Amino acid sequence: MAIQIKVDEDLPTQVAELFAQHGYEAATVVAQGWKGLPDEQLWPRVQREGRLLVTADKGFADLRSYPPGSHAGILLLRLDEESRRGYLDLVRRVLQQLDIATHGGDVIVASLRGIRVRKP
Repeated sequence: MAIQIKVDEDLPTQVAELFAQHGYEAATVVAQGWKGLPDEQLWPRVQREGRLLVTADKGFADLRSYPPGSHAGILLLRLDEESRRGYLDLVRRVLQQLDIATHGGDVIVASLRGIRVRKP
């Protein structure tokens, strides 16, 4: 699998472990010492690494700022009530329904209501 994953600090570190269990190389913002960086500083670092960002930060859903095809990819996780278990269950659902390796450059929004993929 060519896509590498970066898990944002707003998600449990176990999210990276789930991706790793599915064969993806996954790193976390926290483990790299990037915790607390504003999005304007974090985003270029993640993109220099060529990683798909997994986040709950709704700001990354702005297609004008992050148009599909202009980056390595974004997976935005949306829950009505945030919880560790909720995020882990949602990531499991995404991994069951999508082959993330085929979604480089896409903006994916996943919620309990479904998964939307915005392609370039």
